[in-house]
Amino acid sequence: MGDKPANNPLHGVTLEMMLNRLVEHYGWEALGGMINIKCFKHDPSVKSSLTFLRRTSWAREKVELLYLRTPPTRDG
Repeated sequence: MGDKPANNPLHGVTLEMMLNRLVEHYGWEALGGMINIKCFKHDPSVKSSLTFLRRTSWAREKVELLYLRTPPTRDG
């Protein structure tokens, strides 16, 4: 029957949601230090970062791993 969504901690979480959460939690400067990609370090924006991350699987995987390791906020 396949994997149940409950087994995937990223089920229902979009790349944009992950990125916004990470930027809110760490800020662009710290995020660029943790994941060394140009779109986080030079004139960062959510739009340019999403474009890069959607095309670059290794970078997207790093963002997903960091998202999973980041403590949740109080409001969810």
